[in-house]
Amino acid sequence: MSNSADSPQGPVRRFARRPVRLLTAAVFALAGLIFVTSFNTAKGTDLRTDDSLLKLSDLIKQRSDKNGELEESTSAVRSDVDALAQRDDGSTQAEDAKLKALQRSAGTDPLKGSALTVTLNDAPPNARAAPGYPEPQANDLVIHQQDLQAVVNALWQGGAKGIRVMDQRLISTSAVRCVGNTLILQGRVYSPPYKVTAVGDQEKLKKALAASPAIQNYQLYVEAYGLGWQVDENETVTLPGYSGTVDLHYAKPVV
Repeated sequence: MSNSADSPQGPVRRFARRPVRLLTAAVFALAGLIFVTSFNTAKGTDLRTDDSLLKLSDLIKQRSDKNGELEESTSAVRSDVDALAQRDDGSTQAEDAKLKALQRSAGTDPLKGSALTVTLNDAPPNARAAPGYPEPQANDLVIHQQDLQAVVNALWQGGAKGIRVMDQRLISTSAVRCVGNTLILQGRVYSPPYKVTAVGDQEKLKKALAASPAIQNYQLYVEAYGLGWQVDENETVTLPGYSGTVDLHYAKPVV
């Protein structure tokens, strides 16, 4: 009786253990796969191909370069149109003079004269607070949109005849905007140091910079944390004429 009672239990036990052994083997196989994957990652192997990872910064740089190429093309076409228009436009000398004055005011013509160049830059990577100042936060060490705007506004206030930011001429519709610590100006992207050049009376321009409350506040951060600030006088500078579109873009409500 004991043998006949025990005999069915043997095969049942062996059948019950088989799924457990298979599960154990699967767990070890999965652990091995994770180990190999981690090892490859530690070696720097890219788990995805580079083609499938297009960073946002790369996309912005690509669009910025494309906009630069389009600006050059637009400038060349505009020069051709102006040359053709001047051959025989049927206008009087007085009308031509008025048009020329409007072009200078609009910033589409090159502008030559004595100038002042202001350079702003982020603080050094190892910047520490000067004695008497609290330790800096991340935002204390970088150039912000309001800093650039303060310089541009002060130079206009000082009677600037024309202003160039980096390599672009400003016009009435230009907007100085920053995203993170990069400048976006008329579809193109720039990194610090930022250079702002204004043609005009140098003494008046310097007085306007010194009188600006926003720039006075910026100077506190220059002293405390080492933000970059440099003003250079230029005997003769030629600002390029604005060559981009002059269309005014604005938001429209969605109906």
